[in-house]
Amino acid sequence: KKFNWPEPEWRRFYKTLTHEELKAKALSDFQVKAEYEALATEFALIDELLTARNRAGLTQEEVAKRMGTAPPVVVRLESGDRSNKYSLSLATLRQYADALDCELEIKLIPRHSELANRHSGYWLSQSI
Repeated sequence: KKFNWPEPEWRRFYKTLTHEELKAKALSDFQVKAEYEALATEFALIDELLTARNRAGLTQEEVAKRMGTAPPVVVRLESGDRSNKYSLSLATLRQYADALDCELEIKLIPRHSELANRHSGYWLSQSI
């Protein structure tokens, strides 16, 4: 017979939040929002790496083998490890792209709307 545990006392006072609710609540704090926005580029890069690997149908271990490196390197790359001990290099990104049979493209896009309007349609894009 399965035992039904009583609801913890604290649940009467706290609502469980979904991920989206928690994110919205956290981002309502301007300092948290500023930090989150500062990391947007890193989040986008990590998302791109994971999407490409999943599309290729490879595991982190398989990618590491194709790169000629150890799996922890791929783990650090995909997790956005920001420690100074391991800095991301262009060479590592090239190896990762090659392992997934992808091209690596880096774009520099003007941040300010005045520059963006002046150079609309033109940005520095280089296939590496």
